[in-house]
Amino acid sequence: MTHRVVDFELPSGDEEGMHTTPERGLHHNNGSQRSMNSAPPAPPDQHRRTSLVVTHAPSETSLFDFGTINKGTAYRQIRRGRKQSILSRRGWGNYDPSSRNIRVGSTFTDSSATEETGLINKSLSVDSDVIPEEEGTAWEGLVEMFTENKINYLFVFIPFAVWSHANKWSDGSIFILNFLAMVPLASMLGVFTEELAAHTNDVIGGLINATFGNAVELVVAIQALLAGDYRVVQASLIGSVFSNLLLVLGMCFLFGGMKYAEQEFIAQGAVASISLLAFSGVALLLPEFFGGEGDDSKDDTAAISRLAALLLIIMYGLLLWFQLKTHVNLFQGDDDTLALIPFSWALTGLVVITAIVTILSEFLVGSIDGFCTEFNLGRSFVGLIILPVVGNAVEHISAVSVAMKDKMDLALGVALGSSVQIALFVLPLTVVIGWFTGREMTMKFPQFEVALYLMSVIIVSMCLSNARSNWLEGSLLVSLYALIAVGIYFEKDLE
Repeated sequence: MTHRVVDFELPSGDEEGMHTTPERGLHHNNGSQRSMNSAPPAPPDQHRRTSLVVTHAPSETSLFDFGTINKGTAYRQIRRGRKQSILSRRGWGNYDPSSRNIRVGSTFTDSSATEETGLINKSLSVDSDVIPEEEGTAWEGLVEMFTENKINYLFVFIPFAVWSHANKWSDGSIFILNFLAMVPLASMLGVFTEELAAHTNDVIGGLINATFGNAVELVVAIQALLAGDYRVVQASLIGSVFSNLLLVLGMCFLFGGMKYAEQEFIAQGAVASISLLAFSGVALLLPEFFGGEGDDSKDDTAAISRLAALLLIIMYGLLLWFQLKTHVNLFQGDDDTLALIPFSWALTGLVVITAIVTILSEFLVGSIDGFCTEFNLGRSFVGLIILPVVGNAVEHISAVSVAMKDKMDLALGVALGSSVQIALFVLPLTVVIGWFTGREMTMKFPQFEVALYLMSVIIVSMCLSNARSNWLEGSLLVSLYALIAVGIYFEKDLE
């Protein structure tokens, strides 16, 4: 919260006129006039100057009237800031971000040429002397996308990851190499998703972000599902929620609180996210309470799980309808979207990265058992603690980075938005996919994991209740995540 002091001067005689001249538009009753006239006079130096303290939230927070429960909106704002830093560093000063121009030689894409459908911008050709060549090309923009993040140096592990599987190295080596190779792939998948969304309107862009926002977690979960390793599916998904809800949010509060004594955010969106997570927690309780014991002929666990999964997906659809249609004005940030590469390049990059992630995730999932045996780790620990790092590492860094810049609403949008997306869309979608592929994937999690999930939601809701954060609350959430990790480390694998 910032404070701004506004000084203004009153014209001579206005003090008296405010009480005695009705034509000035101030009509007071007799009691008010007597009260004002009987007040002791102010010192002479205060007759001429009055100070007014105006309190307002930081400009970064005021972008959103409701708060950012939409991960795609928050990530778009973060990516836009990075793109502008690229333009500034490369000296492309005449580049106009507000017009969505993409320089490709003497061709550019302009938002003013968008048809009334507003889905994809059309390309216009102009004389090369209007847009200088030194403004940058799409190829240079693509290079910047791959080199802006140092974590992309891990791309060197991709050939080793493929080679290790082809030559039947140890499962431990295969797991580690594929794990390292997938971290930058997850980063670039998010980058290409945002580039694709930047060429569309808010509705289409929101749907793209909703579909591919947690694509890595979904791909890994589907690979484990098809392999029949339902425990890894459950552990990896609920572990992703724990990671975002406790570790990411806690790190944002902790590191942001080290730089600022107290940070403020819009509580309305945060409370909505917590309510949705609590709703998913109720869905996780149903199969345990009403599904039967498993060996009973009337075991309804699968049926209850599938119906609950459908309701969760419907709720997620209603959330998107709320964000993108009926209340879109509450979630609009900066309308100036910026794309560094053409639409076709972004779409091609998204497809290629997704294909590579699918292949490497198959190698990763197939080596989990051998990795656990080689390093004496439980499969639950690998799923809950280790696998979520693959899809969330870059998002974690982005969220903490914006939190340290006092943009806590964006940090909350990444942490809570990703949690909601996994709990209401990715998790139930795996149950539906298992239903249609003949796999008995259910939402019957171990009781202690559901209890930890609900307790985490309650504790986070308490930390968010006052719309302020500090480093102590951050250390609390990080410590809670460490406690869960310790417990899961000693958990006996469930067959």
